Amino acid sequence: MNTQVKSAARVLDLLELLSSRTEPMRLNELVAIMGIPKSSAYGLVSTLVARGYVTKDSADRYILVESFRQGFGWVGGFEGLLTSVSVPIVEEIRDRLDETVFVCVRTEHQDARLIAKAVSRQPIRYDASEQASLPGYGTVMGRVLLAWQPPEKIDAYFASTQLSPFNDRTPTTESEIRAALAKIRADGYGTIVDEYALGGAGIASPIRNAAGEVVAVLDIATVTARFELRRDEMLAAVLDGAERISLRLGYRRPTEPSTAGTDSPTKTSTQQGDA
Repeated sequence: MNTQVKSAARVLDLLELLSSRTEPMRLNELVAIMGIPKSSAYGLVSTLVARGYVTKDSADRYILVESFRQGFGWVGGFEGLLTSVSVPIVEEIRDRLDETVFVCVRTEHQDARLIAKAVSRQPIRYDASEQASLPGYGTVMGRVLLAWQPPEKIDAYFASTQLSPFNDRTPTTESEIRAALAKIRADGYGTIVDEYALGGAGIASPIRNAAGEVVAVLDIATVTARFELRRDEMLAAVLDGAERISLRLGYRRPTEPSTAGTDSPTKTSTQQGDA
């Protein structure tokens, strides 16, 4: 049973949205993103202005007060915002497919770190501990996060990382991993089968912020046998889910077609440890 209070949820949705944007937003932008009536959006934002959480400029645009963006505990930083907006979508995908769903961010060393998950209820399922660090070259989540990094950061990663095998299916040469990264950029998503954990497979799509930067990754993790049977269904779910989370972070798909090899939007198109 849904126990959320709609008005309170809307206030938090609005605060989370404004905290993700560095530029002021017009009322019609808030209405379009939140999907609520204009009168409701105006009432909410006017209340926040009156209480000192939000300011309104001379062009009738709204922005979160900077002191709250920098240090107000409820915001929880970017990871708090990402977790808040992604968990309902992660749980919805898990409930629909009955497969494990992860959200990861990149670490300083270009690995992937879990910050949210919803675990399959099936007897044989994929799982990983929250806050686990997963290797950038060896997991689909790590590869998706690495794929859209600037070339110099990718070069530095390979220069400082030993490409050790996890099993006899693991690619362990720089050329193989670079080819996998190029394919992810071209396709707009990544897949992995048995390369990290034998019997485990995953499919992952990038999550973008308002600036279009890849800041996280959504992954559906499963056992290899089920992945082969439901690949198309999982692909559709992971692409849709990643885009919905991105939209909640303020991302808007460019109107111009993207060019190959750039930080472009995604196409509409595990056992312990990865996917």
